[in-house]
Amino acid sequence: MNPQAKLIFSMSLVLGTTITISSNHWMMAWTGLEINTLAILPLISKSHHPRAIEASTKYFLVQAAASTLLLFSSMSNAWFTGQWDITQLTHPASCMLLTAAISMKLGLVPFHFWFPEVLQGSSLMTSLLLATIMKFPPTILLFLTSPSLNPTLLSVMAIASAALGGWMGLNQTQIRKIMAFSSISHLGWMTIILIYNPKLMLITFYLYSLTTSAIFFALNSTNTLKLSTLMTMWSKIPILATTLMLTLLSLAGLPPLTGFLPKWLIIQELTKQELTATATIIALLSLLGLFFYLRLAYCATITLPPNSANHMKQWQTSKTVNSLTSTLITLSIMLLPLSPTILTIP
Repeated sequence: MNPQAKLIFSMSLVLGTTITISSNHWMMAWTGLEINTLAILPLISKSHHPRAIEASTKYFLVQAAASTLLLFSSMSNAWFTGQWDITQLTHPASCMLLTAAISMKLGLVPFHFWFPEVLQGSSLMTSLLLATIMKFPPTILLFLTSPSLNPTLLSVMAIASAALGGWMGLNQTQIRKIMAFSSISHLGWMTIILIYNPKLMLITFYLYSLTTSAIFFALNSTNTLKLSTLMTMWSKIPILATTLMLTLLSLAGLPPLTGFLPKWLIIQELTKQELTATATIIALLSLLGLFFYLRLAYCATITLPPNSANHMKQWQTSKTVNSLTSTLITLSIMLLPLSPTILTIP
C-alpha cells in the first residue's frame, strides 16, 4: 500500500476514535464510529486476496448494521425523552437497542460470528488494530451508558462470551482465530463487571490491549500465522519464544504476571456484590482459555519441528526484536507489583 494512503487511513483511525471518546452528543459519537469503519476497510483489504476482500465485506456489513442500530437507539431515546446526551440514555427500548448495537461492534456473543473470520482474513497488524483500537470507542460508549443498561442481559451475554470464547478456541490451529476467540472471552470479563465497577472494566481493557499488542508484535516479527509455524520459533529466536510463552500465560491470567490483576479484581468485586455464583462460573470458564494458551505456549517453546538432518541449533540469528516489542512484552509480564499505581488510572 502507498505510504501516503496508509498515513491518511491511520490518521483517520485516530481522528474517528478521538471524536467518539470525546463526544457528548450521539450524532458525534456515531460520526466517529463511521470514520473508524471507513478508515479500517482499506487496511483489511489491502492484500487483494479473496479472503481479505471477503473479510472487509463482512466487516462493512456488520458495522453498518451496528451503526444503524446505534443511530436508531439514540433517535428513539431523543424522541421519548428529548435528550441527545450520551449519558442520558434512559428509555428501556433504547437501552436494549444500544446493547445490541455495541455488542455487534465489539463481537460479543451472540453477535460474534463475524469477528474470527475478519481477523483470519486480515494481516497481523490489521488484526491487532481490530482487536484493540477498534474496540476502544464502543467500550467507552458502554462505559458512559453503563448506569442505564440491563444488568441481567449483560451478565448473560458476558458468561456466554466467556464460555464460547474458551470453547471455540480449543480446536483452532490458526493463531489469528485463536486470538479472536481470546478477545471474545476477555470481552465477557469486561462486560460482567461493567455495571458494578465501570472503571475496572477500562483497566481490564487497557491491560488486555497491552498484552495482545505484545503477542501480535512478537508474532509479526517472525511472521507466524499458524501453530505449525510457531513450532519453528524456538530454533530461530529462543529468547523471543520464551518471552512469548510468558506473555501468553499473562493473557491467560496466571499469577504473578500482569494478566492476573484484572481477573483477580473482577472476581473480588463480584464477590463484594454478593454474586459468588457468577464469579465462580466465569472463573471456571477461564480454564477453557487457559488450555489453548498453554497449547500455544507449548508449541512456542517445548516442541521442535521434525528434522532428519543433524545440525547445530541456530542460537545466533539475523532476526532482531525491536525495542517496542521488547517494551510491550516486559510490561505485559511484570506490571503486577505496580497494582496500586494501576488502580489510580482514571
